[in-house]
Amino acid sequence: MSTTETPRSLNFIEEIIEDDFKTGKHTEVVTRFPPEPNGYLHIGHAKSICLNFGLALEYGGRCHLRFDDTNPAKEEQEYADAIKRDVHWLGFDWQEHLYHASDYFQQLYDFAEHLIRSDKAYVDSLTAEEIREHRGTLTEPGRESRFRTRSVEENLDLFRRMRAGEFEDGAHVLRAKIDMASPNINMRDPVLYRIKRETHHRTGDDWCIYPMYDYAHPISDALESISHSLCTLEFEAHRPLYDWCIDNLPMLPSKPRQIEFARLNLNYTVMSKRKLLRLVQEKHVNGWDDPRMPTISAYRRRGYTPEAIRAFAEEVGVAKRENVIDVALLEHSVRNHLNKTANRVMAVLRPLKVVIENYPAIETEWFDSPNNPEDASAGTRRVPFSRELWIEQDDFMEEPSKKYFRLAPGREVRLRSAYFVTCTGVVKNDAGEITEVLCTYDPATRGGDAPDGRKPKATLHWVSAGDAIDCEVRLYDRLFRSEFPEDAGDFLADINKDSLEVIPHAKLEPSVKGATPETRYQFERLGYFVVDSETTGEHPVFNRTVTLKDTWSKVATKG
Repeated sequence: MSTTETPRSLNFIEEIIEDDFKTGKHTEVVTRFPPEPNGYLHIGHAKSICLNFGLALEYGGRCHLRFDDTNPAKEEQEYADAIKRDVHWLGFDWQEHLYHASDYFQQLYDFAEHLIRSDKAYVDSLTAEEIREHRGTLTEPGRESRFRTRSVEENLDLFRRMRAGEFEDGAHVLRAKIDMASPNINMRDPVLYRIKRETHHRTGDDWCIYPMYDYAHPISDALESISHSLCTLEFEAHRPLYDWCIDNLPMLPSKPRQIEFARLNLNYTVMSKRKLLRLVQEKHVNGWDDPRMPTISAYRRRGYTPEAIRAFAEEVGVAKRENVIDVALLEHSVRNHLNKTANRVMAVLRPLKVVIENYPAIETEWFDSPNNPEDASAGTRRVPFSRELWIEQDDFMEEPSKKYFRLAPGREVRLRSAYFVTCTGVVKNDAGEITEVLCTYDPATRGGDAPDGRKPKATLHWVSAGDAIDCEVRLYDRLFRSEFPEDAGDFLADINKDSLEVIPHAKLEPSVKGATPETRYQFERLGYFVVDSETTGEHPVFNRTVTLKDTWSKVATKG
Protein backbone atom coordinates (compact mmCIF):
# COMPACT_ATOMS: atom_id res chain seq x y z
CA MET A 1 0.00 0.00 0.00
CA SER A 2 1.52 3.30 -1.02
CA THR A 3 1.20 6.43 1.06
CA THR A 4 1.57 10.04 0.10
CA GLU A 5 2.43 12.96 2.32
CA THR A 6 -0.19 15.63 2.76
CA PRO A 7 1.38 18.83 1.41
CA ARG A 8 2.03 21.47 4.03
CA SER A 9 -0.23 24.49 3.69
CA LEU A 10 1.64 27.71 2.99
CA ASN A 11 1.02 30.99 4.72
CA PHE A 12 0.42 34.01 2.48
CA ILE A 13 4.04 35.17 2.68
CA GLU A 14 5.30 31.74 1.61
CA GLU A 15 2.82 31.84 -1.27
CA ILE A 16 4.31 35.17 -2.39
CA ILE A 17 7.84 33.77 -2.18
CA GLU A 18 6.88 30.63 -4.11
CA ASP A 19 5.26 32.76 -6.80
CA ASP A 20 8.35 35.02 -6.99
CA PHE A 21 10.48 31.94 -7.57
CA LYS A 22 8.15 30.68 -10.31
CA THR A 23 8.14 34.02 -12.16
CA GLY A 24 11.88 34.50 -11.72
CA LYS A 25 11.43 37.75 -9.81
CA HIS A 26 13.69 36.38 -7.09
CA THR A 27 16.02 33.42 -6.92
CA GLU A 28 17.01 33.91 -3.27
CA VAL A 29 15.19 34.87 -0.07
CA VAL A 30 16.88 37.68 1.84
CA THR A 31 14.96 39.02 4.82
CA ARG A 32 15.89 41.36 7.63
CA PHE A 33 14.97 41.97 11.24
CA PRO A 34 15.26 45.75 11.82
CA PRO A 35 14.88 46.60 15.54
CA GLU A 36 15.27 50.13 16.85
CA PRO A 37 17.74 50.05 19.79
CA ASN A 38 15.49 52.13 22.05
CA GLY A 39 14.35 49.36 24.40
CA TYR A 40 14.37 45.62 24.96
CA LEU A 41 12.66 43.23 22.55
CA HIS A 42 9.28 41.80 23.55
CA ILE A 43 7.26 38.76 22.54
CA GLY A 44 5.90 40.56 19.46
CA HIS A 45 9.47 41.00 18.23
CA ALA A 46 10.06 37.30 18.94
CA LYS A 47 7.33 36.45 16.43
CA SER A 48 9.00 38.70 13.84
CA ILE A 49 12.41 37.18 14.56
CA CYS A 50 11.05 33.66 14.11
CA LEU A 51 9.29 34.67 10.90
CA ASN A 52 12.21 36.49 9.26
CA PHE A 53 14.95 34.09 10.26
CA GLY A 54 12.65 31.09 9.81
CA LEU A 55 11.79 31.98 6.20
CA ALA A 56 15.45 32.51 5.39
CA LEU A 57 16.30 29.07 6.79
CA GLU A 58 13.31 27.45 5.06
CA TYR A 59 14.35 28.74 1.63
CA GLY A 60 18.10 28.49 2.06
CA GLY A 61 18.58 32.25 2.10
CA ARG A 62 19.81 34.63 4.77
CA CYS A 63 18.40 37.06 7.30
CA HIS A 64 20.14 40.31 8.22
CA LEU A 65 20.08 41.90 11.63
CA ARG A 66 19.93 45.62 10.99
CA PHE A 67 19.63 48.21 13.72
CA ASP A 68 17.38 51.13 12.84
CA ASP A 69 19.56 53.62 14.73
CA THR A 70 18.23 56.85 13.21
CA ASN A 71 16.99 58.49 16.44
CA PRO A 72 19.96 58.97 18.78
CA ALA A 73 17.82 60.72 21.41
CA LYS A 74 16.25 57.39 22.42
CA GLU A 75 18.89 54.82 21.51
CA GLU A 76 21.56 53.21 23.66
CA GLN A 77 24.29 50.62 23.23
CA GLU A 78 22.76 48.67 26.13
CA TYR A 79 19.65 48.08 24.04
CA ALA A 80 21.65 47.02 20.99
CA ASP A 81 23.63 44.50 23.06
CA ALA A 82 20.43 43.12 24.59
CA ILE A 83 18.85 42.71 21.16
CA LYS A 84 21.79 40.66 19.90
CA ARG A 85 21.66 38.46 23.02
CA ASP A 86 17.95 37.87 22.58
CA VAL A 87 18.18 36.91 18.90
CA HIS A 88 20.99 34.46 19.65
CA TRP A 89 19.14 33.03 22.65
CA LEU A 90 16.11 32.34 20.47
CA GLY A 91 18.38 30.17 18.34
CA PHE A 92 19.09 32.36 15.31
CA ASP A 93 22.33 33.70 13.84
CA TRP A 94 22.82 36.53 11.38
CA GLN A 95 26.45 35.39 10.86
CA GLU A 96 28.37 38.20 9.13
CA HIS A 97 25.19 40.07 8.20
CA LEU A 98 25.02 42.60 11.02
CA TYR A 99 24.17 46.09 9.78
CA HIS A 100 23.08 49.48 11.04
CA ALA A 101 21.16 52.25 9.35
CA SER A 102 24.04 54.44 10.51
CA ASP A 103 26.33 52.43 8.19
CA TYR A 104 24.52 54.21 5.36
CA PHE A 105 24.34 57.75 6.71
CA GLN A 106 26.61 59.15 3.98
CA GLN A 107 24.81 57.26 1.22
CA LEU A 108 21.42 58.31 2.57
CA TYR A 109 22.62 61.91 2.55
CA ASP A 110 23.93 61.61 -1.02
CA PHE A 111 20.63 60.11 -2.17
CA ALA A 112 18.80 63.02 -0.53
CA GLU A 113 20.91 65.46 -2.55
CA HIS A 114 19.95 63.48 -5.68
CA LEU A 115 16.27 63.93 -4.84
CA ILE A 116 16.83 67.66 -4.38
CA ARG A 117 18.63 67.95 -7.73
CA SER A 118 15.73 66.04 -9.31
CA ASP A 119 13.33 68.58 -7.78
CA LYS A 120 11.74 65.78 -5.73
CA ALA A 121 12.73 67.11 -2.32
CA TYR A 122 12.92 70.54 -0.75
CA VAL A 123 13.97 72.22 2.48
CA ASP A 124 10.96 73.42 4.43
CA SER A 125 11.23 76.10 7.10
CA LEU A 126 7.75 75.78 8.56
CA THR A 127 7.59 74.96 12.26
CA ALA A 128 6.57 71.47 13.33
CA GLU A 129 3.17 72.83 14.34
CA GLU A 130 2.71 74.54 10.98
CA ILE A 131 3.63 71.36 9.14
CA ARG A 132 0.94 69.51 11.10
CA GLU A 133 -1.62 72.22 10.29
CA HIS A 134 -0.73 72.08 6.58
CA ARG A 135 -0.99 68.30 6.43
CA GLY A 136 -4.80 68.23 6.33
CA THR A 137 -7.06 65.45 7.55
CA LEU A 138 -8.38 62.13 6.33
CA THR A 139 -11.21 63.99 4.59
CA GLU A 140 -9.47 67.25 3.63
CA PRO A 141 -6.35 67.65 1.47
CA GLY A 142 -3.22 69.28 2.79
CA ARG A 143 -1.85 72.69 1.84
CA GLU A 144 1.49 73.27 0.17
CA SER A 145 4.18 75.02 2.17
CA ARG A 146 5.19 78.48 1.02
CA PHE A 147 8.75 77.15 0.89
CA ARG A 148 7.85 74.36 -1.56
CA THR A 149 8.82 76.49 -4.57
CA ARG A 150 12.40 77.09 -3.50
CA SER A 151 14.89 76.54 -6.31
CA VAL A 152 17.05 73.45 -6.54
CA GLU A 153 20.12 75.59 -5.84
CA GLU A 154 18.60 77.15 -2.72
CA ASN A 155 17.46 73.75 -1.42
CA LEU A 156 20.92 72.24 -1.96
CA ASP A 157 22.54 75.18 -0.21
CA LEU A 158 20.20 74.98 2.77
CA PHE A 159 20.48 71.21 3.05
CA ARG A 160 24.27 71.36 3.04
CA ARG A 161 24.19 74.07 5.68
CA MET A 162 21.87 71.88 7.73
CA ARG A 163 24.48 69.16 7.45
CA ALA A 164 27.21 71.60 8.48
CA GLY A 165 25.38 72.46 11.68
CA GLU A 166 24.51 76.08 10.92
CA PHE A 167 20.90 75.85 12.12
CA GLU A 168 19.16 75.08 15.39
CA ASP A 169 17.03 71.99 15.90
CA GLY A 170 13.65 72.45 14.25
CA ALA A 171 14.72 75.36 12.03
CA HIS A 172 14.42 73.33 8.81
CA VAL A 173 13.50 69.85 7.60
CA LEU A 174 13.96 68.12 4.26
CA ARG A 175 10.66 66.96 2.76
CA ALA A 176 9.83 64.82 -0.25
CA LYS A 177 7.91 66.71 -2.92
CA ILE A 178 5.04 64.36 -3.71
CA ASP A 179 1.38 65.37 -3.43
CA MET A 180 -0.25 67.42 -0.66
CA ALA A 181 -3.68 66.35 -1.95
CA SER A 182 -2.93 62.61 -1.78
CA PRO A 183 -5.63 60.57 0.00
CA ASN A 184 -2.73 58.86 1.83
CA ILE A 185 -1.47 61.31 4.45
CA ASN A 186 1.92 59.60 4.41
CA MET A 187 2.40 60.84 0.83
CA ARG A 188 1.73 64.50 1.65
CA ASP A 189 5.32 65.69 1.37
CA PRO A 190 6.69 63.52 4.20
CA VAL A 191 9.72 64.64 6.19
CA LEU A 192 12.92 62.84 5.14
CA TYR A 193 15.49 64.57 7.38
CA ARG A 194 15.40 66.62 10.57
CA ILE A 195 18.03 68.51 12.56
CA LYS A 196 18.77 66.75 15.85
CA ARG A 197 21.81 67.64 17.90
CA GLU A 198 22.21 64.40 19.81
CA THR A 199 25.31 62.28 20.26
CA HIS A 200 24.83 59.01 18.39
CA HIS A 201 25.97 55.86 20.21
CA ARG A 202 27.94 54.75 17.11
CA THR A 203 28.77 57.86 15.08
CA GLY A 204 29.24 60.26 17.96
CA ASP A 205 28.81 63.88 16.87
CA ASP A 206 29.64 63.31 13.20
CA TRP A 207 26.07 64.12 12.21
CA CYS A 208 23.54 66.69 13.34
CA ILE A 209 20.86 65.73 10.81
CA TYR A 210 19.27 62.30 10.84
CA PRO A 211 17.04 60.48 8.32
CA MET A 212 13.49 59.46 9.16
CA TYR A 213 12.71 55.75 9.33
CA ASP A 214 10.38 55.86 6.30
CA TYR A 215 13.29 57.16 4.23
CA ALA A 216 16.11 55.04 5.68
CA HIS A 217 14.09 51.81 5.68
CA PRO A 218 13.56 51.22 1.93
CA ILE A 219 17.02 52.48 0.96
CA SER A 220 18.74 50.25 3.53
CA ASP A 221 16.70 47.30 2.23
CA ALA A 222 17.76 48.05 -1.34
CA LEU A 223 21.44 48.49 -0.44
CA GLU A 224 21.40 45.08 1.26
CA SER A 225 19.47 43.42 -1.60
CA ILE A 226 16.60 42.44 0.68
CA SER A 227 14.07 40.47 -1.35
CA HIS A 228 11.08 40.48 1.02
CA SER A 229 10.85 43.25 3.60
CA LEU A 230 8.37 42.03 6.22
CA CYS A 231 6.59 44.63 8.33
CA THR A 232 3.62 44.67 10.65
CA LEU A 233 0.26 45.98 9.45
CA GLU A 234 0.69 49.53 10.74
CA PHE A 235 3.22 50.04 7.94
CA GLU A 236 0.74 49.13 5.20
CA ALA A 237 -0.16 52.80 4.65
CA HIS A 238 3.56 53.59 4.46
CA ARG A 239 4.17 51.17 1.58
CA PRO A 240 3.49 53.77 -1.17
CA LEU A 241 6.25 55.95 0.33
CA TYR A 242 8.53 52.90 0.54
CA ASP A 243 7.97 52.29 -3.18
CA TRP A 244 8.32 56.00 -4.01
CA CYS A 245 11.80 56.10 -2.45
CA ILE A 246 12.87 53.01 -4.38
CA ASP A 247 11.40 54.21 -7.68
CA ASN A 248 12.94 57.68 -7.48
CA LEU A 249 16.47 56.51 -6.73
CA PRO A 250 17.35 54.52 -9.87
CA MET A 251 20.95 54.04 -8.73
CA LEU A 252 19.85 51.61 -5.99
CA PRO A 253 21.11 48.06 -6.63
CA SER A 254 17.81 46.24 -6.02
CA LYS A 255 14.05 46.68 -5.68
CA PRO A 256 12.82 45.01 -2.48
CA ARG A 257 9.14 44.44 -1.79
CA GLN A 258 7.43 45.37 1.46
CA ILE A 259 4.90 42.83 2.78
CA GLU A 260 2.76 43.41 5.85
CA PHE A 261 1.52 40.86 8.37
CA ALA A 262 -0.49 41.11 11.59
CA ARG A 263 1.50 41.92 14.69
CA LEU A 264 1.24 39.73 17.76
CA ASN A 265 -1.22 40.99 20.38
CA LEU A 266 -1.60 39.18 23.72
CA ASN A 267 -4.30 39.64 26.30
CA TYR A 268 -3.31 40.59 29.87
CA THR A 269 -0.27 42.24 28.30
CA VAL A 270 1.02 45.66 27.28
CA MET A 271 3.60 45.69 24.48
CA SER A 272 4.03 49.34 23.58
CA LYS A 273 7.73 50.14 24.06
CA ARG A 274 6.76 53.54 25.40
CA LYS A 275 4.54 51.96 28.04
CA LEU A 276 7.09 49.28 28.90
CA LEU A 277 9.65 52.04 29.38
CA ARG A 278 7.25 53.77 31.79
CA LEU A 279 6.93 50.56 33.80
CA VAL A 280 10.71 50.43 34.10
CA GLN A 281 11.43 54.11 34.69
CA GLU A 282 8.64 54.55 37.23
CA LYS A 283 9.76 51.35 39.01
CA HIS A 284 6.51 49.45 38.72
CA VAL A 285 8.81 46.54 37.81
CA ASN A 286 12.44 45.77 38.56
CA GLY A 287 13.95 46.46 35.15
CA TRP A 288 13.44 45.28 31.59
CA ASP A 289 14.12 41.67 32.59
CA ASP A 290 11.65 41.59 35.47
CA PRO A 291 9.93 38.21 34.95
CA ARG A 292 6.51 39.91 34.84
CA MET A 293 7.48 41.87 31.72
CA PRO A 294 6.70 40.56 28.19
CA THR A 295 10.30 41.09 27.04
CA ILE A 296 12.37 38.22 25.73
CA SER A 297 14.99 38.79 28.44
CA ALA A 298 12.23 38.71 31.08
CA TYR A 299 10.83 35.46 29.71
CA ARG A 300 14.33 34.00 29.77
CA ARG A 301 14.77 35.01 33.40
CA ARG A 302 11.36 33.56 34.21
CA GLY A 303 12.41 30.21 32.80
CA TYR A 304 10.72 30.17 29.41
CA THR A 305 12.68 28.24 26.80
CA PRO A 306 13.56 29.39 23.28
CA GLU A 307 12.03 26.18 21.96
CA ALA A 308 8.71 27.03 23.63
CA ILE A 309 8.67 30.56 22.22
CA ARG A 310 9.47 29.29 18.72
CA ALA A 311 6.71 26.67 19.03
CA PHE A 312 4.31 29.39 20.13
CA ALA A 313 5.23 31.56 17.14
CA GLU A 314 4.65 28.59 14.84
CA GLU A 315 1.30 27.84 16.45
CA VAL A 316 0.12 31.44 16.16
CA GLY A 317 1.11 31.52 12.50
CA VAL A 318 1.08 34.46 10.09
CA ALA A 319 -2.13 36.38 9.49
CA LYS A 320 -3.26 39.38 7.47
CA ARG A 321 -5.73 40.61 10.08
CA GLU A 322 -5.13 41.85 13.61
CA ASN A 323 -6.34 39.59 16.40
CA VAL A 324 -5.63 38.98 20.08
CA ILE A 325 -3.94 35.75 21.12
CA ASP A 326 -4.71 34.25 24.51
CA VAL A 327 -1.55 34.46 26.64
CA ALA A 328 -2.51 31.00 27.94
CA LEU A 329 -1.41 29.61 24.57
CA LEU A 330 2.10 30.90 25.24
CA GLU A 331 2.02 29.42 28.74
CA HIS A 332 0.79 26.13 27.29
CA SER A 333 3.77 26.04 24.90
CA VAL A 334 6.15 26.63 27.81
CA ARG A 335 4.44 24.00 29.95
CA ASN A 336 4.46 21.50 27.10
CA HIS A 337 8.20 21.87 26.51
CA LEU A 338 9.19 21.88 30.18
CA ASN A 339 7.08 18.78 30.83
CA LYS A 340 9.37 16.92 28.43
CA THR A 341 12.67 18.46 29.49
CA ALA A 342 12.60 19.65 33.11
CA ASN A 343 13.83 17.36 35.88
CA ARG A 344 11.43 16.76 38.77
CA VAL A 345 12.38 17.62 42.33
CA MET A 346 10.47 18.01 45.58
CA ALA A 347 10.18 21.42 47.17
CA VAL A 348 8.10 22.73 50.06
CA LEU A 349 7.24 26.41 49.79
CA ARG A 350 5.40 26.92 53.11
CA PRO A 351 6.95 24.35 55.42
CA LEU A 352 5.17 22.49 58.19
CA LYS A 353 7.24 19.99 60.16
CA VAL A 354 6.23 16.32 60.34
CA VAL A 355 7.78 14.09 62.98
CA ILE A 356 7.50 10.32 62.37
CA GLU A 357 7.56 9.06 65.92
CA ASN A 358 8.20 5.39 65.17
CA TYR A 359 11.07 6.10 62.75
CA PRO A 360 14.67 5.84 64.12
CA ALA A 361 15.94 9.27 65.19
CA ILE A 362 19.41 8.95 63.66
CA GLU A 363 18.61 6.97 60.52
CA THR A 364 18.49 8.28 56.94
CA GLU A 365 17.24 6.25 54.00
CA TRP A 366 17.72 7.06 50.34
CA PHE A 367 15.08 6.51 47.72
CA ASP A 368 15.50 6.48 43.94
CA SER A 369 13.11 8.84 42.22
CA PRO A 370 12.81 9.40 38.45
CA ASN A 371 14.18 12.70 37.20
CA ASN A 372 11.57 12.88 34.47
CA PRO A 373 8.83 10.30 33.89
CA GLU A 374 8.51 11.66 30.33
CA ASP A 375 12.16 10.84 29.56
CA ALA A 376 13.60 7.54 30.77
CA SER A 377 17.07 8.61 29.64
CA ALA A 378 17.03 11.34 32.32
CA GLY A 379 17.70 8.64 34.92
CA THR A 380 16.98 8.83 38.63
CA ARG A 381 18.15 10.83 41.61
CA ARG A 382 18.70 9.87 45.26
CA VAL A 383 16.31 11.48 47.74
CA PRO A 384 16.97 11.27 51.52
CA PHE A 385 14.24 10.33 54.00
CA SER A 386 14.44 10.85 57.77
CA ARG A 387 12.41 11.09 60.97
CA GLU A 388 11.71 14.78 60.52
CA LEU A 389 10.25 16.04 57.24
CA TRP A 390 8.77 19.20 55.76
CA ILE A 391 5.38 19.14 54.06
CA GLU A 392 3.23 21.98 52.73
CA GLN A 393 1.03 23.72 55.29
CA ASP A 394 -1.89 23.27 52.90
CA ASP A 395 -1.37 19.51 52.97
CA PHE A 396 -2.55 19.26 56.59
CA MET A 397 -5.89 20.24 58.10
CA GLU A 398 -6.75 19.59 61.73
CA GLU A 399 -10.47 19.70 61.04
CA PRO A 400 -10.78 18.62 57.40
CA SER A 401 -13.72 19.49 55.21
CA LYS A 402 -15.71 16.74 53.50
CA LYS A 403 -13.76 16.93 50.22
CA TYR A 404 -10.32 17.34 51.82
CA PHE A 405 -8.30 14.14 51.26
CA ARG A 406 -4.82 15.12 52.40
CA LEU A 407 -3.25 14.61 55.84
CA ALA A 408 -5.52 14.99 58.88
CA PRO A 409 -5.76 13.37 62.35
CA GLY A 410 -6.27 9.64 61.98
CA ARG A 411 -5.84 9.75 58.20
CA GLU A 412 -3.27 7.85 56.13
CA VAL A 413 -1.52 9.37 53.09
CA ARG A 414 1.29 8.34 50.78
CA LEU A 415 4.60 10.22 50.83
CA ARG A 416 5.82 10.18 47.23
CA SER A 417 8.38 7.39 46.58
CA ALA A 418 8.68 6.69 50.35
CA TYR A 419 6.10 5.36 52.86
CA PHE A 420 2.50 5.60 53.98
CA VAL A 421 2.14 7.72 57.12
CA THR A 422 -0.79 8.27 59.47
CA CYS A 423 -1.34 11.39 61.58
CA THR A 424 -1.52 10.67 65.30
CA GLY A 425 -1.56 14.20 66.70
CA VAL A 426 -0.19 17.74 66.60
CA VAL A 427 2.04 20.03 68.65
CA LYS A 428 0.94 23.63 69.16
CA ASN A 429 2.64 26.74 70.49
CA ASP A 430 1.26 29.07 73.14
CA ALA A 431 -0.74 30.94 70.49
CA GLY A 432 -2.51 27.75 69.49
CA GLU A 433 -0.68 27.47 66.16
CA ILE A 434 0.34 24.04 64.90
CA THR A 435 4.14 23.74 64.86
CA GLU A 436 4.49 19.99 64.30
CA VAL A 437 2.40 17.15 62.95
CA LEU A 438 3.00 13.80 64.60
CA CYS A 439 2.78 10.64 62.50
CA THR A 440 3.63 6.99 62.35
CA TYR A 441 4.82 5.18 59.25
CA ASP A 442 4.17 1.70 57.90
CA PRO A 443 7.57 0.05 57.12
CA ALA A 444 5.82 -2.42 54.79
CA THR A 445 4.97 0.37 52.36
CA ARG A 446 8.56 1.25 51.41
CA GLY A 447 8.66 2.75 47.94
CA GLY A 448 5.10 4.04 48.18
CA ASP A 449 3.06 0.84 47.72
CA ALA A 450 1.24 -1.36 50.22
CA PRO A 451 1.47 -5.21 50.07
CA ASP A 452 -2.24 -5.46 50.85
CA GLY A 453 -3.13 -3.20 47.94
CA ARG A 454 -4.61 -0.33 49.95
CA LYS A 455 -4.37 3.04 48.20
CA PRO A 456 -4.56 6.31 50.13
CA LYS A 457 -6.54 9.07 48.43
CA ALA A 458 -3.65 11.55 48.58
CA THR A 459 0.05 11.52 47.71
CA LEU A 460 2.13 14.32 49.23
CA HIS A 461 5.53 15.69 48.33
CA TRP A 462 7.99 16.24 51.15
CA VAL A 463 11.59 17.16 51.96
CA SER A 464 13.86 15.66 54.62
CA ALA A 465 14.27 18.44 57.22
CA GLY A 466 17.89 17.72 58.06
CA ASP A 467 18.96 17.58 54.42
CA ALA A 468 16.87 20.42 53.00
CA ILE A 469 18.32 23.37 51.12
CA ASP A 470 16.98 26.73 52.23
CA CYS A 471 16.08 28.98 49.31
CA GLU A 472 14.03 31.98 48.23
CA VAL A 473 11.13 31.41 45.86
CA ARG A 474 9.45 34.17 43.87
CA LEU A 475 5.92 33.45 42.73
CA TYR A 476 5.29 35.58 39.65
CA ASP A 477 1.82 36.10 38.31
CA ARG A 478 0.42 38.24 35.50
CA LEU A 479 1.27 41.91 35.76
CA PHE A 480 -2.22 43.10 34.81
CA ARG A 481 -5.61 42.09 36.15
CA SER A 482 -7.70 42.81 33.06
CA GLU A 483 -7.70 41.00 29.76
CA PHE A 484 -7.20 44.33 27.97
CA PRO A 485 -5.28 46.60 30.38
CA GLU A 486 -5.33 49.63 28.09
CA ASP A 487 -9.10 49.71 27.60
CA ALA A 488 -9.74 51.48 30.91
CA GLY A 489 -7.49 54.40 29.97
CA ASP A 490 -4.60 54.44 32.42
CA PHE A 491 -3.00 51.03 32.04
CA LEU A 492 -1.01 51.57 35.24
CA ALA A 493 -4.25 51.53 37.23
CA ASP A 494 -4.76 47.92 36.13
CA ILE A 495 -1.49 46.60 37.58
CA ASN A 496 -1.98 43.44 39.61
CA LYS A 497 -0.67 44.30 43.08
CA ASP A 498 -0.31 40.58 43.80
CA SER A 499 1.83 39.85 40.73
CA LEU A 500 4.82 38.94 42.92
CA GLU A 501 4.96 37.02 46.19
CA VAL A 502 8.36 36.36 47.75
CA ILE A 503 8.77 33.29 49.94
CA PRO A 504 12.11 33.80 51.73
CA HIS A 505 12.60 30.34 53.23
CA ALA A 506 11.32 27.49 51.12
CA LYS A 507 12.82 24.00 51.44
CA LEU A 508 14.25 21.94 48.59
CA GLU A 509 15.64 18.46 48.34
CA PRO A 510 19.47 18.38 48.28
CA SER A 511 19.77 17.25 44.64
CA VAL A 512 19.38 20.86 43.52
CA LYS A 513 22.43 22.04 45.45
CA GLY A 514 24.82 23.94 43.19
CA ALA A 515 22.33 24.27 40.34
CA THR A 516 23.49 26.90 37.88
CA PRO A 517 21.41 29.92 36.84
CA GLU A 518 18.69 29.17 34.26
CA THR A 519 18.43 25.51 35.32
CA ARG A 520 14.75 24.60 35.13
CA TYR A 521 12.85 22.16 37.33
CA GLN A 522 9.36 20.94 37.94
CA PHE A 523 8.64 21.26 41.64
CA GLU A 524 6.32 18.29 42.00
CA ARG A 525 2.68 19.32 42.45
CA LEU A 526 3.64 23.01 42.45
CA GLY A 527 4.73 24.08 38.98
CA TYR A 528 7.83 24.84 36.93
CA PHE A 529 10.65 26.91 38.41
CA VAL A 530 14.02 28.21 37.30
CA VAL A 531 17.20 29.22 39.12
CA ASP A 532 17.28 33.02 38.86
CA SER A 533 20.01 34.40 36.61
CA GLU A 534 21.32 36.58 39.45
CA THR A 535 21.32 33.90 42.16
CA THR A 536 24.52 33.64 44.18
CA GLY A 537 25.83 31.96 47.31
CA GLU A 538 24.29 29.26 49.48
CA HIS A 539 20.76 30.70 49.41
CA PRO A 540 19.58 30.25 45.82
CA VAL A 541 16.63 32.08 44.30
CA PHE A 542 14.01 30.31 42.21
CA ASN A 543 11.45 32.01 39.97
CA ARG A 544 8.14 30.39 39.16
CA THR A 545 7.91 29.95 35.41
CA VAL A 546 4.36 28.63 35.04
CA THR A 547 1.95 26.63 37.14
CA LEU A 548 1.25 23.00 36.29
CA LYS A 549 -2.03 23.97 34.65
CA ASP A 550 -3.72 27.14 33.52
CA THR A 551 -5.85 28.84 36.16
CA TRP A 552 -6.74 32.12 34.44
CA SER A 553 -7.87 31.77 30.89
CA LYS A 554 -11.13 30.63 29.37
CA VAL A 555 -9.28 28.63 26.71
CA ALA A 556 -5.89 27.17 27.56
CA THR A 557 -4.96 26.03 24.06
CA LYS A 558 -6.02 26.68 20.51
CA GLY A 559 -7.26 23.24 19.74
